Amino acid sequence: MSRPNVVLICVDEWRGDALSCAGHPYVETPHLDELARSGVRFSNGYSATPTCVPARVALFTGQSQEAHGRVGYQEGVPFEAAHSVTVQGEFKKAGYHTQAIGKMHVWPERARLGFDDVVLHDGFLHYARRTQRRDFGFFDDYVPWLRRQPGVSPDADYFDHGVNCNSVVARPWDKAEELHPTHWIGTQAVEWMYRRDPTKPFFLYLSFHRPHPPYDPPRWAFEQYDALPAYQQVLGDWESDWDEFRQDGDYQAAIGELPNRVVHRARAGYYGLMAQIDLQVNRIRESLAEFGLLEDTVIAFTSDHGEMMGDHRMFRKSVPYEGSAKVPFIVAGSRSDASAVRGAVVDQVVELRDVMPTLLDLAGLPIPESVDGKSLAGFVRGEAPEVREWLHGEHVYWDQSLQWVTDGRVKYVWGSAKGVEQLFDLVADPGELHNLVGEAPELRALWRGRLIQDLTGREEGFVEDGELVTGRPVTTILEHTRRLIEASGDVDR
Repeated sequence: MSRPNVVLICVDEWRGDALSCAGHPYVETPHLDELARSGVRFSNGYSATPTCVPARVALFTGQSQEAHGRVGYQEGVPFEAAHSVTVQGEFKKAGYHTQAIGKMHVWPERARLGFDDVVLHDGFLHYARRTQRRDFGFFDDYVPWLRRQPGVSPDADYFDHGVNCNSVVARPWDKAEELHPTHWIGTQAVEWMYRRDPTKPFFLYLSFHRPHPPYDPPRWAFEQYDALPAYQQVLGDWESDWDEFRQDGDYQAAIGELPNRVVHRARAGYYGLMAQIDLQVNRIRESLAEFGLLEDTVIAFTSDHGEMMGDHRMFRKSVPYEGSAKVPFIVAGSRSDASAVRGAVVDQVVELRDVMPTLLDLAGLPIPESVDGKSLAGFVRGEAPEVREWLHGEHVYWDQSLQWVTDGRVKYVWGSAKGVEQLFDLVADPGELHNLVGEAPELRALWRGRLIQDLTGREEGFVEDGELVTGRPVTTILEHTRRLIEASGDVDR
């Protein structure tokens, strides 16, 4: 039996609820909806460490944060020295042609990590490295390409329109649509199909930098969502828990009060970028069909994390709440696979570390012992395996570790600095507006006990004598990642 091709599409900062097939009131994703109808949509997909770097480590290695050691956002850790077994590496060992196009967000930036080749556009790293006066041409493929296009300045770059990569300022793209990074990634994918090795199956990692800010979709997409009803602020009864971190009026703050009109425009830009990506997904699927490849190709779609988009005065990611931690998660088996189910929705809790074993399993390849994620291939084949009872997530943020556990129906949150506790009924209260921690003692005890179970024995000392311990310094919490850095040798910071 021939092995299927595999396409893994990973976007950046796409909320799990932002699909029309998931019932979103405004977002229209007809082509992703079609992909979901072609396979299985996991309605409770999460990113256990919801920022770019640790999430992508989980995606590439199939490991939990307890195994891969990345418990927060930390640049400059040489990836391959710390994480030698990857999904792309396993496909390459099995004789696949492996290709990455778009965002990698690894160090060094041009490390291939098991891919035969990487066509790179990391987006945010452009802005970060720009502040260090490092020319884009040293590590990027998109910006040098942009500068070569007719009518474009030889000094053009990612920052021409002036919008920062963590700002809620939104505006339409300032150049022709075909010059937008999202369109460029789609074009690169189509062109690669001509250059692929036709004697081998392929593993294609297609990684869009958007809908991560800057919120700069083409004008048609921005205007489509700018015409929505006015944004109304969403606040819960627990907002004061994090007031000490608020930066009201700061358009790049992670938490703070902003005028509703500002969030309205940010939402228009954010949703507009989704509309543009949805079209590129369709373009790529149609191209696969034209090349005669679609029938024998597995396609998965997910995001590294979500985006709070004003919920609870929060923006960006890292926090345990649904906007940040929940991600879209779709797996469609190849059309030639008669056993593959179509149009199923699974509500078991799954996460990014499950992608690697799932794709390897669907391709008939062995799953390395280093992987602690679970294969979801059974769902794609119409079975109903039990994956996990609950998921443990965490992230170092706001000078502490934000810890959480959930089964997609209930969520318990604990902040390590002062012992903040929150408990949400996600079925009755999907917006996490009401904290039940003071009125449901038995439920609190159950879920607090589950977090204690997950943290017992951790080197940070979160648990002593069977109880959670507050006040551990961040330097202690990050010690495991620091050891990875030390084991990897000198690091350019």
